[in-house]
Amino acid sequence: MKYFSILAFMAVILTNCSTPKKGNVTITGNIKGLKKGTIYLQKIKDTMLVNIDSVKIDGNSEFLLTSQIEEPEIHYLYLDKNDGTQYNDRIDFFAEPGEINITTSIIDFQDDIKIIGGKNQTQYMEYKKVLKRFNERNLRLIKEDYEANKQNDEEKLMENDKAYKKLVRQKYLYTINFAIFNKKLEVAPYITLNEVYDANLKLLDTVAESLSPRVKKSMYGKQLIKYIKDRKAKDAELITNKKE
Repeated sequence: MKYFSILAFMAVILTNCSTPKKGNVTITGNIKGLKKGTIYLQKIKDTMLVNIDSVKIDGNSEFLLTSQIEEPEIHYLYLDKNDGTQYNDRIDFFAEPGEINITTSIIDFQDDIKIIGGKNQTQYMEYKKVLKRFNERNLRLIKEDYEANKQNDEEKLMENDKAYKKLVRQKYLYTINFAIFNKKLEVAPYITLNEVYDANLKLLDTVAESLSPRVKKSMYGKQLIKYIKDRKAKDAELITNKKE
């Protein structure tokens, strides 16, 4: 499971915040086709997913939400249609001081999404477009594996295994290169931790060392640097135990 997904779903705190708060981030938007429901603005705080603002929709599908942040930070837009499903209809985006506009539809809440935001969000969307292609290729391989298993086609299974390993390498190298290219943005350490946290330590070190001084001091920059330090400590402990 992804590093930040593990954090995000350790717990969900639901708070009553129907009145928009004042903040330095203003999020406007429209969910086409939505007649009734509640839209929650969420973020991770102390490893827990918390609601920081919300608005009830009753006829008018436009919404306004606000957040107060100190630096660019991932937020989540969660739509509760009162259908009993807890984790569906949630999208993530980079919130930055200023105005953000989000539009989507009730028919396909996640795939119809359009977000106009800051520099981190622009680059994050570009990364996710490529990531989607990697995921689609992975799904095709899973389907081919299923068919090959049914037919006991060992040759096809071996071919798919090689293709899968190649795909993983391509995804990891693309993510590392993307992070280095965007070293002046908080999206760099974020996607590194979220998508390739189990990559070779040398690659992770390369990303961390390339980050601008400001990004190194950011929340995600600090998390990446700490994560690398912790992994090195664990690896050193394993080596010591083996010698003993």
